[in-house]
Amino acid sequence: MALYLKKELEESRSLVGVWQITETEEELRELASVPSDEEEEISFITNQSLRKQRLAVRALLCELFGEKVYLSHHDNGKPYLENSVTNISITHTEKYVAVILNDNEDVGIDMESLARDFSAVERKALSEEEIDDLDDDKRNEQLAIYWCAKEAIFKRVSAYRVSFSEQIEVERFRPKGEGELDATFIHKDGYEEDFELEYITFDNHVLVWVVG
Repeated sequence: MALYLKKELEESRSLVGVWQITETEEELRELASVPSDEEEEISFITNQSLRKQRLAVRALLCELFGEKVYLSHHDNGKPYLENSVTNISITHTEKYVAVILNDNEDVGIDMESLARDFSAVERKALSEEEIDDLDDDKRNEQLAIYWCAKEAIFKRVSAYRVSFSEQIEVERFRPKGEGELDATFIHKDGYEEDFELEYITFDNHVLVWVVG
């Protein structure tokens, strides 16, 4: 078993789970209890790393629920559980997969490896005000947190054709090992929806989630 983190969020009654992918593909298949129709779909994935990520998500869900759950996706790509009312959001990197679960509220989660270069985020996802707030000492980490926060909100709102730089505003912050973020999503009709997010960093990764 490679359950890396199980974090219960008391205030929002949510559960965050992180799985470290240390198993072989065969070991993950044994742990994942994948339905036959989904097993066929996974078999068509040519990239082994992506296959293992998909299997690790199923293994993590089995660990968190203690029973087989059936994962599907809406037409817009948003995941849902066929045999449960629990809301779910999923994220993965080559080394880890993570989910957030909540029975009542919509959720969003995103994770990135800090080994990546996030300089492109500044050009395509940040407003001028957010760019002005960047700290040169921790620029890449700060860009990664910005990106994960905006991705988590994007997953939460499930909207089409969202401009990360214009429609998702993250208030100024300084990167720490863990912390909270305030953000606003501006709908196309001008309605503004405020969100509070949390983030943690671990093993050169950053993980951000939003509930509600």
